[in-house]
Amino acid sequence: MLNAFLKEKICDLETEKRELVGVFGRTGAGKSSLINAVVGEKDLLPSGSVSACTTAIIKVEANKQNQKYEAEIEFIKKEEWELKQVLLYLSTFIENVADHEEEEADEYNDAVEILSALYGEEWRKNYSEESLNDKHFREIPEFLNSKKKTLTSESAKELSAKLVKYTRSSSEDGDVKEVKRWFWPLVKCVTIRVPNNDLLQNVTLVDLPGNGDRNKGRDKMWKGVVERCSTVWIVTDINRAVSEKEPWEILKSASSLIGNGGQCQHIHFICTKSDVIEDSDDLSVAGVRAAIIKRNKRAKEEVRREFRKLKEVKKHFSDDRFKVFTLSSKEFRKNKWLKPNETEVPELQEFLQSLNDSHSETLNYVAGAYGILSLIQGAGCREMAGTQAHVCADLEENMSCGLKKVSESMLKALDPFKNCLIKAVEESKISCESALQSFLKPEGVPGSAFHRTLKCVVANNGVYKTRKGEEQNLNEKLASCLTESIDEEFMKTFPNESKCEPLNGAISSFSLDTGMLVEKYKDVQLQLEFLRTEEEKVRKKINKIIRERKKEIYSCLTTTVVETMRKCYEDAQQCKGPGSLKVMRTIIEQHVHAKKDVMFEEAKDAMLSKLQNLLEDILKTLKETMQVSIELSLKTDDESLPDVKEELETVTKYYNKLKETGMKKYCQLGKTPFACLNNGLVLNCYSKCPLAVKAQQYIIDLQSIKGKSKVCRTFRLVQLKRGANSISRQ
Repeated sequence: MLNAFLKEKICDLETEKRELVGVFGRTGAGKSSLINAVVGEKDLLPSGSVSACTTAIIKVEANKQNQKYEAEIEFIKKEEWELKQVLLYLSTFIENVADHEEEEADEYNDAVEILSALYGEEWRKNYSEESLNDKHFREIPEFLNSKKKTLTSESAKELSAKLVKYTRSSSEDGDVKEVKRWFWPLVKCVTIRVPNNDLLQNVTLVDLPGNGDRNKGRDKMWKGVVERCSTVWIVTDINRAVSEKEPWEILKSASSLIGNGGQCQHIHFICTKSDVIEDSDDLSVAGVRAAIIKRNKRAKEEVRREFRKLKEVKKHFSDDRFKVFTLSSKEFRKNKWLKPNETEVPELQEFLQSLNDSHSETLNYVAGAYGILSLIQGAGCREMAGTQAHVCADLEENMSCGLKKVSESMLKALDPFKNCLIKAVEESKISCESALQSFLKPEGVPGSAFHRTLKCVVANNGVYKTRKGEEQNLNEKLASCLTESIDEEFMKTFPNESKCEPLNGAISSFSLDTGMLVEKYKDVQLQLEFLRTEEEKVRKKINKIIRERKKEIYSCLTTTVVETMRKCYEDAQQCKGPGSLKVMRTIIEQHVHAKKDVMFEEAKDAMLSKLQNLLEDILKTLKETMQVSIELSLKTDDESLPDVKEELETVTKYYNKLKETGMKKYCQLGKTPFACLNNGLVLNCYSKCPLAVKAQQYIIDLQSIKGKSKVCRTFRLVQLKRGANSISRQ
């Protein structure tokens, strides 16, 4: 049993977490140039006059497996390809061309562009489902078979050229004239992997299209990525930073998804093309530089002032979490007017490096190895027989007290939030009907134009997304009566900042008090050290659980509204012919009026229920994890375990040194030699045990799933002597 436990603990050392940085901005704002400059790859993402991808998510991360530039293309599922809907809309538009609004004409043009990209000009002769069949996708069998497609190149420029047909609309640019068929309408996500890039070791940059997508599969992925972003970059041209609507609309519409509904800690508003000065009397280097710096300073002040006006956004993000950059990718390369640091690209690179360093991956590996070796050495000790029962009794008493303290602290932390939620329900019952009217009768929008929008809303369970990515969401409009009242208190209870703990730090109050017990029971010091490292691990695990579950807790208010409104949408869909707009409005108004009391009470109950489940799961995880650790470290022994005294001394030395001096000295630029070293070190010690041969083979098999190259790197350092020398050289 102890051997199985050790196998599990060793495998736990093979964990990896990545920070996601979401990059938003309209076409032409400079997103591609920004990403290229920051990661140091001039030709990675195409920029300039080639029109940008309107649908696919593009991820940029490190290639840790080999020295190639790689792209992994994920297609939408074949059943998600909405050919039938595109054709139906196309024929309807052509038949009633005189009756359509400008928005519908734009959507018609979108449909034409999609069909032309995928089928060339053939679709114009016969646009039936039978003629537009799978033969057009022979070049991408991966789409037909629901598999991912991988492209490999020796250079960034070569890979970029191969990717054009999967990520870009057609263009007259010379580089892409030869492309005969375009597949971007079928692409959900492209993951680009860059070799030898230290900044991307634990960070993924994600180029995100606007406010999501009308395709349900792509939109679901978009939301999933956005809510996992720890940082958001909103990119816009410096000359339109305040006046342009789109970047501010993105921030407002996504604030709840990245804030209380997500885990975003930083918003960076990046004003690009900061080297462009149109009116300057002094054209000398010093004169232009002074004009650029002065204009950039003014732009930052104006953007900060605009941010302070966004009251709803500030319920999710305080001023200290919003930072403005004035950036020039061009000047970073050419240094004509500005010094490199004045382009602010290095500052963003330093930020990415800090995200890499914040993982403390090296320290985590060493701490894990230290705990495992302590357990192996302690379990083989025969001097603790007389103290086992006493120390176990003390630990179980401390655990009982610790769990009680955590429970009381969590309940105390939730009290203000619960009171806020109860009050918000009563306010929502009053305010929801005025919120509904603002949705059903928008100012300045004629009835004929809104009629089609409302038809789309009820046909899609209360949500409609325009071609420009603007979302009409009746469910969120109604739920906002609740969410806007609780946002500030929710942010205090479940903060996204890494320096602030959820539930007022209740989880940190848990302790087995092993430090005091070591003084009392010196002969089980190693087991107690292992339990201390297990405490640290379980606290991190619980904080991760809270980060994930709080998104579900926050969104359950809207989910409850959706369920309450479902019948209403079904009824409204039946409205046809003259006067149907008025009938749809009446159905929705009457339904909300009849259900509002129950709807908001149910939403409150759903949230409180999920909160209660979270608290129970936290206590259960704490109790079960530490109980198993106590049982296996103190109530069992195994004579077959090796003597790892020498190995433990080595790891202890470097573990203490890492804690004292910090990770950066030992893990420059995100490189993690300890990741391989310590896994190999523990396996080397553990492999001395005759009964552990299967355990080692188990781990080899587990890692082989991830690719042979990683196995080779991991086991290249299994020898203790080589490992110790590797540490010493850091």
